[in-house]
Amino acid sequence: MRVSNTLVGKRIMLLFVSVTLSVLLLGGRLVYLQLARNSFFIGKAMDQRLQSIPVDAKRGTIYDRNGIPLAVSVSANAVYAIPNQVQDKEYTAARLSEILELDLEFVLQRLKRNTASEWIKKRVSTEEALAVHQANLPGIGVVENPERFYPYGSLAPQVLGIVGIDNEGLEGIELYYDSYLKGVKGEAIFERDAVGQIIDGGIKAYTPSVDGADIILTLDFYIQQIAEKEVRRACLETGSRLGLIVIADPKTGEILANAIYPTYDLLDYNAYPIENRRNIAVTDTYEPGSTFKAVTAAAALDAGVATLNTHFFDPGYINVSGWTIRCWNRGGHGPQSFTQTLENSCNPFYAKLGIDLGGERFYQYLKTFKFGSRLGVDFPGEAPGTVRPPSEKVPLVTWANIGFGQGFTCTPLQLLAAFAAIANDGVYCVPHYVKAIRTESGEIAPDIPPPERIIDPNIADMVSKVLRSVIANGSGKKADVKGYAVAGKTGTAQLVENGRYSHSKTVTSFAGYAPEHDPQIVGLLVLWEPQGAFYGGIIASPVFARLVEQIMPYLGVVPEKESGIDRRLAVRVPDVLGKPTAEAQRILSEAGFRVETAGLGSRIIDQIPAPNAEVYPGTTVIIYTDLDYLPVYTEIPDPIGV
Repeated sequence: MRVSNTLVGKRIMLLFVSVTLSVLLLGGRLVYLQLARNSFFIGKAMDQRLQSIPVDAKRGTIYDRNGIPLAVSVSANAVYAIPNQVQDKEYTAARLSEILELDLEFVLQRLKRNTASEWIKKRVSTEEALAVHQANLPGIGVVENPERFYPYGSLAPQVLGIVGIDNEGLEGIELYYDSYLKGVKGEAIFERDAVGQIIDGGIKAYTPSVDGADIILTLDFYIQQIAEKEVRRACLETGSRLGLIVIADPKTGEILANAIYPTYDLLDYNAYPIENRRNIAVTDTYEPGSTFKAVTAAAALDAGVATLNTHFFDPGYINVSGWTIRCWNRGGHGPQSFTQTLENSCNPFYAKLGIDLGGERFYQYLKTFKFGSRLGVDFPGEAPGTVRPPSEKVPLVTWANIGFGQGFTCTPLQLLAAFAAIANDGVYCVPHYVKAIRTESGEIAPDIPPPERIIDPNIADMVSKVLRSVIANGSGKKADVKGYAVAGKTGTAQLVENGRYSHSKTVTSFAGYAPEHDPQIVGLLVLWEPQGAFYGGIIASPVFARLVEQIMPYLGVVPEKESGIDRRLAVRVPDVLGKPTAEAQRILSEAGFRVETAGLGSRIIDQIPAPNAEVYPGTTVIIYTDLDYLPVYTEIPDPIGV
């Protein structure tokens, strides 16, 4: 078959055109790739050759109010992985788990993740870092990374909180102020070879991290140490399940100490029960008991339902809507002045004040003192407490119970702040833990609600003087410290079990401040479930006295001279310790003293005033019996806090 020259020519021309167009297209594509997409492909090549590893910022330092560092960041080695460069994941995981003492499955899971990089272990020792480097594992490297360190591991751990492996705060101040503390992450870039290994001496780039801001706490290192020593001692001496001491400046709300026992060590927190990490001053609630009578007194005086000239006859009980509220002194206190009702911690009188105030008015005073709502404390997990509004048809007996500190719940800080307001001429300051945040641009103040007047200064002064009398003449005598005019109130509250108040489990407390005329500190001690003698006057008051004795000199408060008792008129208190109750009552009565008996026991375990103390004739002597039994104040069908 012959093909014409014309047809051959056409075919050659078509082939030529096709080849030419292909060359032009390929050339154009090459030009496009080399010019227009040049930066894209350079970037891809660099991505394959360079590896980016995030570098945590150095967390800000946490200081006490005196500049003592309590939480710092130090440099430490850390092992990371680039999962897509790990050639043999099973072998690599096995070697790393051996060197770093990690769970094999944990390491393997990290190596199998579809991520750019993974931390295998932070806080790696020098020996571990060297072993990883010598193992020469593709996709595995070591880099310097900051870690958190606490120079005083067991000091204020519940306040400071902890930091996780990702350098983020998990609890406490570390969590609440994490956005300030954590700073901004940086970046380390390493050059690698064809098999993914980092080239020694290769190109490295480093974008520095931005350090976090420093936090200056209100805590005082030395006062915190004192509080921790004393709360531990109190718990061990009384067999208490749990103990708390909080100390603050009543004029500012700054918390000077926050001590809890049992405690834990920040450097090894996993070795302790998780409940030891709770800052119960903020996160937990309880029924405050008789310490709350100071608030009821302030409300009653302010509302005009009582005055300092009010008198009350106590037969030992009061009936409210079919319920019987008993006084701790089963025989009753008889006729009393307003001041004496608080000195004697007379339950029936304060139950009556709760009734006289009435639900609507009493509830408003509770809200004025910030009970039943969060205060705005700069700490995570603040509890509001529980106060039922009158709209819920709260029975009258509940308001009677609230009058002497049961039937509602509050946080320890709420009660501390209420006492601080009384001490501070009626001005309420929200308790807080941070004094200042120190940034690169300067110091900023924490976001705390401003001070607020909640009661008239004259009312605050009246209550303060009565609280001073409680210590000088009443159930809180063991809290008195010569030269420092302590004011305060003891408290013992029944715990709720199975919907009823327990006859044997109590919360014992003391709330007070010193000196009364110019308070420098306000403090609260709470002991949960003390064993044996549970009376606040016996076990809580002496603890507060020891706090005052140590803290006042440290703060430079000079003791004042006291006139003391005229010894020409003084008589000595008989020693009745260890004697049968009836015999003790007889001895004291025959010596001309008034006698009040706490408990129903058969033998005396303590007395106030102490044996052989010099007092005026006719002074009331409180004797404490040995029976571990708390009289039932009342039983509420639906007690708050169950």
